[in-house]
Amino acid sequence: MTMYSPAEAAAISGFSLDTLRYYEREGILPPVARSAGGHRQYSEADLGALGFLRCLRETGMPIERLRRYGALCRDDSTIAERVALLEEHAAAVEAQMAELRAQQERLDEKLDWYRGQLATAASAVSPQTTVPRA
Repeated sequence: MTMYSPAEAAAISGFSLDTLRYYEREGILPPVARSAGGHRQYSEADLGALGFLRCLRETGMPIERLRRYGALCRDDSTIAERVALLEEHAAAVEAQMAELRAQQERLDEKLDWYRGQLATAASAVSPQTTVPRA
């Protein structure tokens, strides 16, 4: 089984070393294996969990909810609760996306208006090309 150092896990996951330690300390990430010398060693499963945690963080899940999710993941009898928590988060993400789509439409409308203004202004100042008579 391939194991990764904290620096490698940080580079792969995109989290800082401090965040990795914090997530473990707060129970967001389950306890990480240690080498004989006591150094953290991250497994492929740990990296997979970190990848999903990154997804949750980047979609706006608050730390308190991450803690709850981490706690639920340590108990095999909590699948239904995990589903409920993730469904709630997915609904919040969808609402954010709908709001962003509406804002994008407003931006597009304003850009169209400005581009129309530029086109009108450009045609008003263009001199008429005349062909000289011989």
